[in-house]
Amino acid sequence: MLKLGNLTIDTPVVLAPMAGITNAAYRRLCAEQGAGLYVCEMITSRGIVEGDQKSLDMLTFDERETVRSVQLYGVDPVYVGKAVQLLCDQYGVAHVDLNFGCPVPKVTRKGGGGALPWKRNLLGAILKAAVQAATPYGIPVTMKTRIGIDNDHQTYLDAGRIAEESGAAAIGLHGRTVAQAYSGEADWTKIAELVEHVNIPVLGNGDIWEAGDALRMVAETGCAGVIVGRGCLGRPWLFRDLAVAFAGGESLNLPTLGEVAAVMRRHGELLADLMGEQRGLRDFRKHVTWYLKGFPAGGELRAALGMVDTLAHLEELLDQLDPTVPFPTGELGAPRGRQGSPRERVILPHGWLDNTDGLTEDLADAEIGVSGG
Repeated sequence: MLKLGNLTIDTPVVLAPMAGITNAAYRRLCAEQGAGLYVCEMITSRGIVEGDQKSLDMLTFDERETVRSVQLYGVDPVYVGKAVQLLCDQYGVAHVDLNFGCPVPKVTRKGGGGALPWKRNLLGAILKAAVQAATPYGIPVTMKTRIGIDNDHQTYLDAGRIAEESGAAAIGLHGRTVAQAYSGEADWTKIAELVEHVNIPVLGNGDIWEAGDALRMVAETGCAGVIVGRGCLGRPWLFRDLAVAFAGGESLNLPTLGEVAAVMRRHGELLADLMGEQRGLRDFRKHVTWYLKGFPAGGELRAALGMVDTLAHLEELLDQLDPTVPFPTGELGAPRGRQGSPRERVILPHGWLDNTDGLTEDLADAEIGVSGG
């Protein structure tokens, strides 16, 4: 089990927020496969406070989503505190995670995401504002971060100390720097160091492609649980495997192409229910490559699935797949999703590295400049 304040998660696995991926349909699809905590896409604090429709539309939860988890982006303690209060009071949220790890340039150039922990005092003020707003509701606040901006500007140990001092229920650490983005390999030794450094639960993130990777991360680092992102792209059944593995069971059989097709069908149905058939099937298209990675599906059929526009069309195309084809074992343990290359320089606000305070920064532009995940 994973304990986050008053919240107990039966399987110590958290779905990482992914923009354009972890909407209510995908969260339900993963939850149907196994147990865990399923976090929605990152939402801006200011968008919630000011009633931005795009931001509010992202606060959509499935009827079976009894534990509502939201990740917030914010750089202003006032807006973060107000947003947390609204989430707890009006949206029935059971868990709030604060994003201090996003490596996207449009975020770091404003001083947000993975750039913000360099400003230790600002980080503490944001965490305290969030915890203070959530405490009357008994809602745990956690944070997610990275090793640092780059190897010369590491922040994870200070971030852990500040999180604990601020009353955060846990801290998640992605074992990469902002400069690495999603390239190279995650450094799990930093996760182990953070576990030794703090007395709150540490959640490890980075390079969990199979259930065995999660067990190995826990064994090697002592972390209290794992955060899974790209590893579940096109493979929501990974949460089933994780639940079995953490319960001490044997790994389940790999799905055949027919079983994968059934999951694809279910995904399309959930998206259609969430967004309407036409928009939902358009959203489904980006998942096709991940689902069929390594399978012999044929170029024409793949292309047709990438243009699917109705559930009937999806059903017709899925029926053309050979259901007996076994899972391509060559894909096991292989990275999924974006990887890219490390960055020579992280884009930061002018003079960002000159001090570690941050409370005197002009924060308004950073709050406005990023919206809806």
